[in-house]
Amino acid sequence: MKLSVKLHPNSSQEKIVKIDEKNYEVWIKEKPIEGKANEFLEKFLKKYFKKEVKITSGFTSRKKIIEI
Repeated sequence: MKLSVKLHPNSSQEKIVKIDEKNYEVWIKEKPIEGKANEFLEKFLKKYFKKEVKITSGFTSRKKIIEI
């Protein structure tokens, strides 16, 4: 299952907002330096969905495609 995620790194809060079935917005505190935000995003979404999560596209973009 593929989802579209709009990431807001370096935020003051951490939350996930479901826009519709396949679109989410995620705010995280981690900064987008050396892939740290991507690593944290995978862990954060894994905890949210309780399944394995992998970023398949958008490694340097705020708009990412996630596969569950």
